[in-house]
Amino acid sequence: MSPHELPRDCVSYRNEGSLLDADHPANGVLFARRFTRLEYWNIFWTLTIIVTMGLVLGQSQTMKTAWIEDTLGLVPPVMFLIAAHLERRAHRSRRFPFGFERVNGLGFFVAAVALTAVGALLLYNAMMALGSQEHATVGSIVILGHDIWLGWLMIAAQIYSLIPPLFIGRKELPLAQALNDKLLHTDALMNKANWLTGAAGLAGVIGLGLGWWWADSLAAAIISLDVLNDGIKALRSSTAELVDGAPRALSSTDLSDDAQSLCDRLSAEFPGATIRLRETGRLIRAEVHDTHPPGECRHPRHYWPEGEDRSWRLAQVSFIPPVGREEGN
Repeated sequence: MSPHELPRDCVSYRNEGSLLDADHPANGVLFARRFTRLEYWNIFWTLTIIVTMGLVLGQSQTMKTAWIEDTLGLVPPVMFLIAAHLERRAHRSRRFPFGFERVNGLGFFVAAVALTAVGALLLYNAMMALGSQEHATVGSIVILGHDIWLGWLMIAAQIYSLIPPLFIGRKELPLAQALNDKLLHTDALMNKANWLTGAAGLAGVIGLGLGWWWADSLAAAIISLDVLNDGIKALRSSTAELVDGAPRALSSTDLSDDAQSLCDRLSAEFPGATIRLRETGRLIRAEVHDTHPPGECRHPRHYWPEGEDRSWRLAQVSFIPPVGREEGN
């Protein structure tokens, strides 16, 4: 929006951000292909884990909850790919005049709900099994005429389920930080939950083999607490974004360092003004209240704090003059 289209003293300087910004790290072709290809591989390997785990579920509580968690683990990568597609391909229209900059935030909310649901479901199932003192048994199956304890197949499936999420999650974290992408970061947390589930599941199945009936459910309960904690933090952060709360950090509900630095920068240049920041997907929008805009037209990047070059995040700076006070005088 051009400053000349707004009333005098009420100016909004826009930086056409999202994935279309030339300086956005995801705008590079190789970078874009990298995170898109990573998410497609994530979906593929998750599907193989779901099939493998489904074949050897048995009566193990840990195996059942791990299978449910792996299935819900498809939600974040699918939402990320949908959001990335809409951001890159969709254009502003009469029905969507602001485009789809917030679709990433919506995907983040859906992924956070899925992560929280996984943790809550795991905890509920584990507590019910412990409370009822359910004694799960692991039987045998016949393969090529030989009786084989199903626990060995469960252990093999759990070991396999550890490997893809461990490596994919480690690759997702630096990409999420570079993009400031909370949806991608939530996907990394889901992968962390998946390999933690596999590790604890190994202990649960081995415990069943030793005759410890409670080991299976206890392992599932321990997993669920960590998953639920990550899910609740992601849900709080995503909800804050949807209701125009101040920008939050990637891995916590605290205000982000970018937002705090930007607020300090604007407060220093416009003393006495009220600074309001909100987040739309990866982008930050700022409103400077009770002050007049500068005489010259400035790009929003002018107001970005010095240091790490993440100025692509600042999509808009709007100035709202002290109209009420002036009229009162």
